[in-house]
Amino acid sequence: MTQEDVLFQTDLSDEAPESDNVVKTEKYLLFLSDGLLFGVPAEAVVEIITGHTVTRLPLVPDYVRGIINLRGQIIPIVDIHQLLSHQDCESDCMMILQTSDAEVGILVDQVQKMVDINTDALLPVPPRSSKELVCGMYSLEDGQTMLAFDCARLLEHT
Repeated sequence: MTQEDVLFQTDLSDEAPESDNVVKTEKYLLFLSDGLLFGVPAEAVVEIITGHTVTRLPLVPDYVRGIINLRGQIIPIVDIHQLLSHQDCESDCMMILQTSDAEVGILVDQVQKMVDINTDALLPVPPRSSKELVCGMYSLEDGQTMLAFDCARLLEHT
């Protein structure tokens, strides 16, 4: 091996792996509900719909608004306002979310925008906050705080 070969190999080994500097991001869809800014992973959002008739059901908790028939599939609709603050949501905007093997709809006041979130910068939430529907918090560039919505825990309530 020549001295040039040794220098070349040394130069290559001194380079830092590129993967150490990669920021791990995930797309979140922001929405407003009951005056709070929530974010849900974009991969969990099936679709956003308005104007669907919700069929009320007897003997279900107040926060379960009812069910809708979406192209032959029956989907439960949860009123986040009712679940968090015991006030009904006046909006007819629904986000259909996919978690594990089930779909569930949530009533929201307004869908805002899609953002990229640095998942390493998600902060923990205080225990028992927002009825355990929040799994993290994140400070957005505009100074607002996004509450990371936990879709899996939502199904525990339905």
